[in-house]
Amino acid sequence: MLPTAAYTAFIKRRALELGFMYCGISKAEFLEEEAPRLENWLNRNMHGQMGYMANHFDKRLDPRLLVDGAKSVISLLLNYYPAEEDQQPADGTLKISKYAYGRDYHFVIKDKLKTLLQDIQQEIGEVGGRCFVDSAPVLDKAWAKKSGLGWVGKNSNLITPGTGSFYFIAELIVDLELDYDGPIKDYCGTCTKCLDACPTGAITEPYVVDGSKCISYFTIELKDQIPTEMAGKFGNWVFGCDICQDVCPWNRFSKPHSEPQFKPNPQLPHLSTTDWQEITHELFSELFRQSAMKRTGYAGLTRNIRFVTGEE
Repeated sequence: MLPTAAYTAFIKRRALELGFMYCGISKAEFLEEEAPRLENWLNRNMHGQMGYMANHFDKRLDPRLLVDGAKSVISLLLNYYPAEEDQQPADGTLKISKYAYGRDYHFVIKDKLKTLLQDIQQEIGEVGGRCFVDSAPVLDKAWAKKSGLGWVGKNSNLITPGTGSFYFIAELIVDLELDYDGPIKDYCGTCTKCLDACPTGAITEPYVVDGSKCISYFTIELKDQIPTEMAGKFGNWVFGCDICQDVCPWNRFSKPHSEPQFKPNPQLPHLSTTDWQEITHELFSELFRQSAMKRTGYAGLTRNIRFVTGEE
């Protein structure tokens, strides 16, 4: 077996042992196809107040500017779909996005990535690399698509056949040459369920999401008051939104994750709307200790709750 084939097989096997669902690998090079798409999206101000999206334009498109001597982008998927008993009821209470139920994914995935990189160095030798989890200028969906882990759907989420889209995407960019995977075809077909279901019209056309109109943007990224014209359009969502994933036919294949750190506080599925409205800082801290909910914090969450319930 050639060294690259042996190295590739080891990395993919070890990734699965660490709990990742899938691992795909692509050559570290300039993302030619993404460049005009990203530029157009930014020019149309679809990033709203997410100014960081306009930073490091060149680095977003070329991983060799992020990691010296980069040769390979290892893309990894980690399931976060909760078991039925851990999910909030479909109707009748205020809701947060499923990805925020448990411990902040940045911590969970970073630990796994660091272990994987150490294992690669131990097995193969001197390999330089960096771990990325949604916190650096890396176009994770583009790399995952390039490495055959799925296609980017009309809701702009990566979708994997037989799996769906309820997972996190992370990368290891390394200076090691490996065997590369290729992209798969798009299986969205004529389906427009995500476009039809989006209450704020954020999916402006197939494959284009105006981030500045998304419920997730308003409830997490926006630091100002939520525009009054959005009143009544959020349904029950007070942190993030899963609508375009919940309606996607491919997510009927979603299976519960097996990561203990993603388990929610047992109280979460049982909170009523009144409980949410009366949430104290102490209860917030108890429910969402080390959670991605810290992105909006207690003040942001209570602002969202007041907006959704019509209190302001």
